[in-house]
Amino acid sequence: MSAVRRRFPTAPQPWIDLSTGINPVAYPVAQLPPEIWSRLPTREAEQALLAAAARRYGISDPATIVAAPGTQALIQLLPRLMPRSRVAIVGPTYAEHELCWRRAGHDVSVVPDIVEASGADIVVLVNPDNPTGRLIDPRTLRAVETALLVVDEAFIDFLPPEASLAGDLPANTVVLRSFGKTYGLAGVRLGFAVAPARFARRLRDELGPWAVSGVALEIGRIALDDEAWLQAAAVRLAADQERLDALLIEAGFTIRGGTTLFRLGEHRQATRLVDVLGQQGIHVRAFADRPTWLRFGLPANQEGFRRLTTALSRHPDSRGYDPRESG
Repeated sequence: MSAVRRRFPTAPQPWIDLSTGINPVAYPVAQLPPEIWSRLPTREAEQALLAAAARRYGISDPATIVAAPGTQALIQLLPRLMPRSRVAIVGPTYAEHELCWRRAGHDVSVVPDIVEASGADIVVLVNPDNPTGRLIDPRTLRAVETALLVVDEAFIDFLPPEASLAGDLPANTVVLRSFGKTYGLAGVRLGFAVAPARFARRLRDELGPWAVSGVALEIGRIALDDEAWLQAAAVRLAADQERLDALLIEAGFTIRGGTTLFRLGEHRQATRLVDVLGQQGIHVRAFADRPTWLRFGLPANQEGFRRLTTALSRHPDSRGYDPRESG
């Protein structure tokens, strides 16, 4: 955001950051016991968190769950644990997957469909995808023949449980689950890998002791067990998603996909709209390789929706977009 603020120094404050897929209404964190800040994280606190994660994700054995300081840490770690391999990444998707596997020396290709990943030693995908929202049926994923299948389920929490592989994990699979996105607490830095027990032990050993802070262990445990909050958040987010879709369509976008936490729109003037929105103190996610795409997170409140509506209306060519004209 610092670079964006420098680019638009006269933009109204406060900035509205819609560039991420993070729940804009965070879980309400209660006051924590003082000793959590002053002592090292305990094994008992970690076990309590893993038990809560097992209940939340429908996993029978907490020993197959590894807590980490965010799923990004796991995305960076996994490629370093595997011998040099042919890796197929189903894309377009979150760029860090490709970057981390390439950086570790693997032979990486990005394929448009899971079928085209056939023959790879390792297959990586985000399900539902970021940014397209593409969702692959778990039955299809279970049929993938590969040495290792990595499924990043960062945006799956608001889908039915059967959409996830975590509760009935295939033997060759590692599933990644994000805490911060769903609960709006990205700064807590907490994520999980679900893996066969032997691989889970290896991940845990590589992360080392005290990988997750005591604060994250406690906040995660409380939030993951709060089913009422999650259900209320799902209702609110679904309504806001529909409202955002309507707003974008009114502004001339074609909705290309997304999830409950973000929407992907296409507009022939997307590049220009980034500037229009930036001048109004609103930051969205653009894509250099797909200049007609913009990804919008959900505004947090009425004021956020009002400012986005006003900003989009300032663009003279924001309506009447036919995606066929972009070809």
